[in-house]
Amino acid sequence: MRQIKRWMGTVGLAALTVVSAWAAAGKMMSVQVKDAQMRDKPSFIGKVVGSLAYGDRVEVQESQGAWARVSLPGGTAGWLHTSALTSQKIALSAGKDDAKVGASGDELALAGKGFNSDIEAQFKKTHKAIDFTWVDKMEKIKIPSLEIQTFLKDGGVVPKGGAQ
Repeated sequence: MRQIKRWMGTVGLAALTVVSAWAAAGKMMSVQVKDAQMRDKPSFIGKVVGSLAYGDRVEVQESQGAWARVSLPGGTAGWLHTSALTSQKIALSAGKDDAKVGASGDELALAGKGFNSDIEAQFKKTHKAIDFTWVDKMEKIKIPSLEIQTFLKDGGVVPKGGAQ
């Protein structure tokens, strides 16, 4: 029951973030994840056109579903999933009333599914016979964006509907 409440709270928070980002077209927002990739189209399989860091300020130009077209003061623009944005101005110094914490894109994705480090620790504790060595190794694999794009193109993968 406790996990369900935690999951519902996480989903509610994610939905609130998406709705508030959607309503923020033309407003300045902050990147609330460790690193975020701007893409050429509103899709996770879009080509990466730029990178943003925690606390970077962007202007939302338009919204499309759960995606926002953002631009930096220097003119660089691209699409960013709204879960990576917050309307709060992020202060990187202690003692401010602004947003104080952030999460990586991977952490946000897992939280949206009701998964976090506490749940992982609890699962490992109750399933001691399971060897997580290979899972841990797979989590460390990083595939360059260009290689992913080539793989998707060669395979004829075209995004349709959903979060993309």
